[in-house]
Amino acid sequence: MRAGQSSFRQGIAGFLCLWLMVSASTACTWFTGTGKPGWVDGRSVEYPSTQYLTGVGQADTRSNAEDQAYAAVARIFKAEVAAQAKDWESYRVVENHGVSNAERRLTIDNVTKVSTDKVLENVRIADVWHDPDSRSYYALGVMNRAQAEAALLEKVTALDGAIEADVAESRQTTDKLAKVRALRRADRNLVLREVYNTDLRVIRLNGHGTSSGYQVNELSDELEQFLATNLVLAVQVSGDHAEPVGRALAEGLIREGLHVTTKTEHEEVGSPELIVRGTVRLFPVEVRDPNFKYVRWCSDFEIVEPGTGRVLGAVAQGGKEGHLTEREATAKTLRVVQQELSSDVAKAIAAHIFGDVALPEAATIPAGCPREESEVRR
Repeated sequence: MRAGQSSFRQGIAGFLCLWLMVSASTACTWFTGTGKPGWVDGRSVEYPSTQYLTGVGQADTRSNAEDQAYAAVARIFKAEVAAQAKDWESYRVVENHGVSNAERRLTIDNVTKVSTDKVLENVRIADVWHDPDSRSYYALGVMNRAQAEAALLEKVTALDGAIEADVAESRQTTDKLAKVRALRRADRNLVLREVYNTDLRVIRLNGHGTSSGYQVNELSDELEQFLATNLVLAVQVSGDHAEPVGRALAEGLIREGLHVTTKTEHEEVGSPELIVRGTVRLFPVEVRDPNFKYVRWCSDFEIVEPGTGRVLGAVAQGGKEGHLTEREATAKTLRVVQQELSSDVAKAIAAHIFGDVALPEAATIPAGCPREESEVRR
């Protein structure tokens, strides 16, 4: 009887071993290390390429392997989007005679990040396998082509509606600033729409996207030409070192895509659409430091409509720099002022004009420069 039971148990054990050897279940591989899933090497019966985009990640931890799987799927889109972005940017650099606008230009990093963020919304981790021999984790990221296509089409359709509305507004309004802002929105939305459309071409097996009624370069040209002929800015600077400071601010605004004429407060400025006027001051300050002398700087700028005198926005900025002598500290401070005005202040003013952000009105911000001599030395 005992021999029979032993034979029976051996038979059952043999059957179970045979079943486990044949089985391709993930649980079995976790314990035995055998039966590596086909998807690890890029072959997946469960997720065929006609229905899914897949990416495999490998790392020493499960979470890192999953992150790598997401990244692998994103890389499928990155090359195509980067190529499209390079075409747009090359065109704009040529059209601007080799001068690339820092804020307005299309950068590969920006558009590929948009693509990657949206692509990963449609990716999930379908399987994870651990190889006990190499102690590595493998993760399979999958994207259902049909579901991702439907999600992207919804985004493209919504953007088409927004672009059409902004273009219509830009061509109907008589307010020049409103026209610039509407064209700017349309241009940016069209860029985003083309990023999604590029992703759509990758997802679809036929490689086709959905055409738009507008071209990125056409809207960019329209905005550029309008800025050049209908929204010229004048820069008026008073105070210390007005000429080099005004030149630095004007150069920064030009880099942001605006058209600028530079005049000091005592010169005629012609008939600009907007005036950027302000004051910059540099003055020594007493600091208990036996080794360094310090100079403080301050600036107040306003964006003004010359016809009405209305202030559209204002920005104030300042700081303090030190050096071995007061002369050296002043020279260093002037360099910093020029850098700050050509970068941060110019970006803030341009962003306000383009409608990307709103600067406060002059009355709502503290003055950057003291008004009385008694306030200078503290």
